Amino acid sequence: MSIPSYPAERMCLFIDGANLYAAARAVGFDIDYQKLLKYFGERGRLIRAFYYTALLEDSDYSPIRPLVDWLDYNGYKMVTKPIREFTDAHGRRKVKGNMEIELAIDMLEMSSSIDHAVLFSGDGDYRRLVETVQKRGVRVSVVSTITTNPPMVADELRRQADHFIDLSTLAGNIARAQLDDREAATPRVRQQRDELAANG
Repeated sequence: MSIPSYPAERMCLFIDGANLYAAARAVGFDIDYQKLLKYFGERGRLIRAFYYTALLEDSDYSPIRPLVDWLDYNGYKMVTKPIREFTDAHGRRKVKGNMEIELAIDMLEMSSSIDHAVLFSGDGDYRRLVETVQKRGVRVSVVSTITTNPPMVADELRRQADHFIDLSTLAGNIARAQLDDREAATPRVRQQRDELAANG
């Protein structure tokens, strides 16, 4: 299902960066964030586009930093926090970089200023948030995918949303042109992809 166009509608995007990256990779394309902004900007009055991601802490250089900086200068409101490393009860090293609280607070705060929230995530933990925002009169669309096995969107979130948009149907509008083999093989590109995958 593609997103309907409501030119006068105040719209806000809430992008769970790691979740969107994982979904796009699963359906076989990379996101062109300029195209994404343009596509949704043509379907309503785009008030703001939030992008949430965790960054490695205590690191002089983070491979994802160039993407974060580019988004910050090109129309996205960046919300970041450090990835935390910890050891679980079984002595295994784990990383934590969950952005659910930050996204939920921003969506609730923006709900009085918008007509339509577009959530880029399939995480079922957002179901209650979506329901609360809907009660405030905001229409909510969820962007994820059911083309994978298992689907990357929780059934309860998909049912709660006013509209579900399968990411695979947006590929023609928001996919980045494929890298040539030489560019795809550069360490920097590989590092960025590896870190994004690790954050997911």
